[in-house]
Amino acid sequence: MDISITESDRAALVKKGRRLETFTIIWNSLEGLIAIASGIIAGSIALVGFGFDSGIEVLSGLVMWVRLSLDANKARREKLENISLRLVGLSFLILAAYVGFDSIAMLLNHETPRKSIIGIALAVLSLVVMPWLANQKRKVATAINSRSLAADAKQTDFCVYLSAILLVGLLLNALLGWWWADPVSALVMVPIIAKEGWEGIRGESCCNKCH
Repeated sequence: MDISITESDRAALVKKGRRLETFTIIWNSLEGLIAIASGIIAGSIALVGFGFDSGIEVLSGLVMWVRLSLDANKARREKLENISLRLVGLSFLILAAYVGFDSIAMLLNHETPRKSIIGIALAVLSLVVMPWLANQKRKVATAINSRSLAADAKQTDFCVYLSAILLVGLLLNALLGWWWADPVSALVMVPIIAKEGWEGIRGESCCNKCH
């Protein structure tokens, strides 16, 4: 716990954190369904992978919602924090494995995705919403000194990065016919995601580096 804030201030911040996680769960559920459906139709692994990332964010959001709901129990805070951090880290590793496997398979099979206007629009919308959400989570995480919430904010950051990479890949395919840009763009994020996941499993996070 951050000794610079009172319990009442902390409770207010935790409540805000729960609202952010509720928004995360609802937003990413819708985003994931749209991305996966349009990705299957277009044959885009980057778009399907983006949808899977949204599903991982839903799971991460649920973990954090439970974690923040139990924050009032001072005696169990640190234990819950460590468990939540490792669960979020595991979600990173699952995401990295999925995107990496399917991207390599697509490259080997020379699968050409079709144009996806819906996918492009979804990526643009995500680039507007996700940076705001990540920033709000990070502020709360810093205020209450929560490593797991900081890791969850990083998960949201990855959604921003994947949105940008997805948008570039979809545009290159739509405008220039560069089919390989789609799986290659997805592969770019794999080692970065895996590194964050491993750090989470080991009980580390960006919060450790900021304090």
